Parts: sequence; structure tokens; C-alpha cells
Amino acid sequence: MLNMLRSSEVAAAQAAGRAVVALESTIITHGMPYPQNLEMARGVEQLIREAGAVPATIAVIDGVLHIGLEDSKLEELAQRPDAAKLSRADMALCLSQGGTGATTVAATMIGARLAGIDVFATGGIGGVHRGAEHSFDVSADLQELAQTPVTVVAAGAKAILDIPKTLEVLETLGVPVIAYGQDSLPAFWSCKSAHPAPQRLDTAADIARAHKLRTEMKVPGGQLVANPVPQADQIPQDEIEPIVQRALQEAETQNIAAKAVTPFLLQRIFELTEGRSLATNIALVRNNARLAAEIAVALGDLEKST
Repeated sequence: MLNMLRSSEVAAAQAAGRAVVALESTIITHGMPYPQNLEMARGVEQLIREAGAVPATIAVIDGVLHIGLEDSKLEELAQRPDAAKLSRADMALCLSQGGTGATTVAATMIGARLAGIDVFATGGIGGVHRGAEHSFDVSADLQELAQTPVTVVAAGAKAILDIPKTLEVLETLGVPVIAYGQDSLPAFWSCKSAHPAPQRLDTAADIARAHKLRTEMKVPGGQLVANPVPQADQIPQDEIEPIVQRALQEAETQNIAAKAVTPFLLQRIFELTEGRSLATNIALVRNNARLAAEIAVALGDLEKST
């Protein structure tokens, strides 16, 4: 039997019909070092509250699926080096064995669906890795977007990935990819890329309407909102790309594979940019949280008006 526990804040919000925004936890355990990860997590949660919604950081702790973390649990998770990285394939196994793990985009979407949460803010989604024609390394995030009815706000796919192939797979799976406020697809650390966005919407209300209509049409899956990092915080693509290429080459030389690839690359890029990538990562997560809260509030207003 699934053991799921809502935080007191999330339980009260849902009982009152207030907007709730899901947050992943791998960015805490695998994306940033302590104590920056805890500071980031607390700051992002507070931004969501200030925008009129309630944050629900999702994680598995000692065999319990937590929908929202009390502050003591958030601090505990930020200092758990043994936390597993959970996706669709291993989430149920971790729960059944009483384990502890942080949720990826795919696993967070599953948790959000189980808890009745429609909007989720993250940093960047996983996708098709560079060289996937040889490694077949494609993130489960893409299949989850095609199956689970959650709107995901991200700064695009992580820039370490093959963005054109990621877009092709999303198109094949029928996932709407919506750039927020611009015609170009953002590229994680960079606010723009050379790739035109498949769709563009300029307001949170428009995104909320698209989500609601998709639900009413009973079309499976969610939608991806690609929200550009603020220009003042970005690392331009012509500057970050050579660094990404160097980190990728090092990963190949050291035979880094599977779930270890992304954490390795993010750490090396952090080192090679002398910390700039982490500062940009925090800025884009905060920016995504704000937009996700606006969408969740707008969606709640739509539900109340019908």
C-alpha cells in the first residue's frame, strides 16, 4: 500500500482550494552542494508563497512519499548523501523497501499526479543525451511528459543534452513545447538558442487555459513550458558551449555512464565556470518557480469560474 504524506501546509492549502506548485528534490540532493542546496530550496519555496501559491517539494523518505516537506525534513534531505535518484523505473521499488530518494522530473510528475497537483517547477528537464544514437541514453522525463497530465515549467532541456533530438522526441510523443514570452527556445543557462520554439505563449493565464482545455479533451500527458532565464543571469551559449563540450569529453574519457552522467557534467561545468553555472542555475529555478505559481493561481481561478 502506498504510504503518502502531505505536509501540513499542503494539506491545508488543498483543503481550502488554494493553488499548489510541485517541486522536485534531485536538484537538492544531486544538483547543488550543501548548504547552497538548502538555501536554494527554502528560497524557492518562499517565492512560491509570495506569488500566492503553496510549495510542495516531493521526495521519498524512509519509504514514505512526501508531498511537501516540513522544514526539518527539507534540511534532513539536503544533507543526505545516500539519497537515491528516483525516476519512474525505481520509485515504487524505493518506496516498497523503505528507502530514501530524491525525485527526478519524471518521479515528481508521478507524485504530483497522485496528490492532485497540476503545476510543477523545475530547473531543466532531462532529454536525449548527445551521442544517444550510440548509447540510447534518453531520459524517462520525455515519456512522462507524454503520459502524465502536469504542466512542467523549466528553463528548457538541460544544455548538456542534444536539444534538437529532444525536441524531435517531444514532437513525436505529442508533448506541447511552449516558450514563454519569446520565439526562440531557451537553453537552460542561456536565455536563447538557435532553435525556434514550437509554440509561444505570453501570459500565465494563456498557459493555464491550454492546460485546462487539454484536460477537458482527455488528451493524455502534460505540457512543457520553456521559461528563459533572466538575461542578466544567463551564460550566453557561445560561452557555455565550449565548456559543455570539454565536460562531455572528460565524461567519455572516464567512462561515466547512466545516472552518473548528469551529476558529473553539472559538477565539472560548475568547476570550469568557477561557480557561475550554479548561480545561473539558482536564478533560473527561482524564475521558474515564480511563473509556475502564477500558472497555478490562474488555473485555480479558471476552475472557480466554471
